[in-house]
This record gives sequence, structure tokens and C-alpha cells, in this order.
Amino acid sequence: MSRHIDFDGIENFRDFGGYPTTCGRGLKSARLYRSGAHHMASEADLARLRGLGVSVVVDLRQPHERKREPSRRWAGFDAAVIENDIVSEHPDWLDKLKLCDLSAGWFFEDTRNYYRLTPFEARYTHLYSAYFRALGEAEGAVIVHCAAGKDRTGIACALTHHIAGVHPDDIMADFLLTNDETRIERKMAALEPYFAAHLGRTASPEAVRTAVSVFPEYLETAFASMRERYGSVEAYLEQALGVDRALRERIRHRLLDG
Repeated sequence: MSRHIDFDGIENFRDFGGYPTTCGRGLKSARLYRSGAHHMASEADLARLRGLGVSVVVDLRQPHERKREPSRRWAGFDAAVIENDIVSEHPDWLDKLKLCDLSAGWFFEDTRNYYRLTPFEARYTHLYSAYFRALGEAEGAVIVHCAAGKDRTGIACALTHHIAGVHPDDIMADFLLTNDETRIERKMAALEPYFAAHLGRTASPEAVRTAVSVFPEYLETAFASMRERYGSVEAYLEQALGVDRALRERIRHRLLDG
């Protein structure tokens, strides 16, 4: 099946359902969607979103991101929106860029460290917890997104797959679908002038490609950090997010076929 869904102005939109699971039932399709931000959605995009039967939108962006690029909504929008105004503990990306060497190695290590820390940050434990509660209750489809739909969103989707019993190889394969070459080229073309405008410097093509890509080490680092701090991913889900056995069962009941 094709997981990428082309929109005029929404980046990296994908169905992340439809995978086989250890119980044999498999994840339903057309219930779980992930994407980048919706501020550039066209009227056709909004009509298409409405047609997906979305009942919950999870916006993982920070307050200043939402203010700078407010989401567009379709006519008659009545989906629940999950967001919060807790300020991130991470320094602003642009501020960090001003002090770095814009090398591929810097982008890789900075992002890997982001995956190491994000699962434990207060604003994201709150958002992920609310997201999983919604998965256990919502009748319609759910969209989870951030700005680019790759890092914050990637962690949320990988945890969803883990709860559902998706094989680790499929979890990683889905995560790496962000590296669609058409998307990479488009993002590189946008980021290069951004660096020039805001930093007065340019980065090598290798560095820019690294900045807009994801790597297996990122997700591996996130899961390893959860296990290191809590002993297992299940313990992280329960103790950090409040996703106990009963909620995991409700999520599986709603998302699995059969």
C-alpha cells in the first residue's frame, strides 16, 4: 500500500496504520495519520482532511510555532484538538544554529540528543499522554503532527506501533518513510535560503540533507533512553505517560482489525 498521501500544502502526510501485528489482527488503515503542520493547507487540502473523518488532531508544536503558523481548519471543524502551552526545555533551534558550525555531524548529534531527551520533557509527556487517552476513546480518525512531522511525531507514532504489537522492523521502516526523496529535495530547497537569510551562512548539501532527514539511530536512541530510565518501554508508558495495561487494551481494541 502507498502510505504517502499527497496534499498541496501539508508536508509528510501518511497513513501509519495497516501494519501486521504480533496478535495476527493487524492495524486498521485510515484511522491513524501523521503529518507536518497544516498552516499551508489549500482549500482542496481542507476538503480532503474533512473527508478523512478526523475526530482528533494532536498538535505537538510549541506555543510560538502555533502562533507563528496557525493551523487552517475545514468548514464545520469539530474535531478535538490536543495541544498545550508548556514551554519546551530545549533551546530554540535558530539560537543553536547561530552558534554551531552547520556541519552534518552537528545536525546528526543535535537531533539524536533531542530524541534522547524529548520522551521525558514535561510538555511532551503531557501531550503524549493526552494523545494515547484519545486513541483509547475516539471513534474517528486521529492525526498527530508537529512542524515537519518527523521527530516529535515520529516518537509518538513509534510508541503507538509498539503498543499495537507492530514488529520493530516495521516500526523502523515506517519511521524512515520520512526520507522520501521528493520530500527531501523539497525541504533542502527551502532550508538552504533559510540559513542564508537568518544566519548569513550556508551549509553543505550533506549537512542540509542531514538536517531534514531521519536516521535509525534517532529512534533507537529514544527507545534506549526509555529503557535505561524506566527498565522497559512498557514501564515508560505506564509511569511517564500513564498508559497502563487497561488503556493499552482499549487502544488495541479500537485500532486492531477483527
